[in-house]
Amino acid sequence: MNKKFTLPALALGCWPLAGMTRTGVTRKAAKETVAAAIDHGITHLDTAYCYGENGESERAIAHAIKGRHDAVSIASKCGIHWQAGKKQVINGHPDKLIEEVKESLLRLQIDHLDLLYLHSPDPNTPIQESAGALRQLLDEGTIQAAGLSNGNTKDCELFAEICPLAACQRHFNMLQQEICSELLPYCRSKEIAMVAYWPLMKGLLTGKMKRDQVFPKTDSRHKYPMFCGDEYQKNLTFVETIHAIATRLNVSLSSLVLAWTMGQQGITTVLFGATNAEQVATNAKSLYCQLDHDTILAIDRAIQRRGAILGSRRV
Repeated sequence: MNKKFTLPALALGCWPLAGMTRTGVTRKAAKETVAAAIDHGITHLDTAYCYGENGESERAIAHAIKGRHDAVSIASKCGIHWQAGKKQVINGHPDKLIEEVKESLLRLQIDHLDLLYLHSPDPNTPIQESAGALRQLLDEGTIQAAGLSNGNTKDCELFAEICPLAACQRHFNMLQQEICSELLPYCRSKEIAMVAYWPLMKGLLTGKMKRDQVFPKTDSRHKYPMFCGDEYQKNLTFVETIHAIATRLNVSLSSLVLAWTMGQQGITTVLFGATNAEQVATNAKSLYCQLDHDTILAIDRAIQRRGAILGSRRV
């Protein structure tokens, strides 16, 4: 990472604060969630221009950190926006990226970002051109470090030709480890930080979902194969196995899962989402959860028995 900025082991992913895929997320709840994170020593906040149709996540963060700016570091992302009808659009044109970053800074009420990711490679814009916009922002001090989210190894190589690449962000958890084959080794070899999202597999690995769970249309999880039919039932069987391990250790399942994820070689930072202070407090305990050799072996065996899952993104 940039000498001025170091990523922590655990950070708050602020997509849930946008309220687009969860109900009942108020500005008050968002403020309490961020405040709880800071109080528990989780001071890196990860957001994006498109987290909310009108930047609700960034605006919530601004509201929550008033008077506490110096206590946090903030990462945002550019390159995805919403059109009418909640249609998500990827646009990596340099002019659009710079426009979005300027708006993000206004929403967040800050003058620079500690880390800025290109949110996703744009198939209609060469990634070197997108990287050029981030390089410009880096050179002028608007951002302290640049990263790439949702890219593969080739994307990272092309990006790094134009702009120093400090961090890569991809999904990674016990059941989704696609990055281990190529992308993670590449990042380790280049000393690029790997920031993992979905460590709790969109809530599945918290152990709070039921066999007969029905997700409302307002909850995006109903669209994923991992939450449907026989695949969902197999995943819950795996969760029950891991939950038994957590029970023997007298820790919460989420603490066990996050601790395991933070302990994986090459994983620099683990992002978890939350919509209330209680969830933050529970997840923060993972920082103090020590897993011995036998526990890690038991988890690895359970992962091997479960095997490949449906619904993984291409890497």
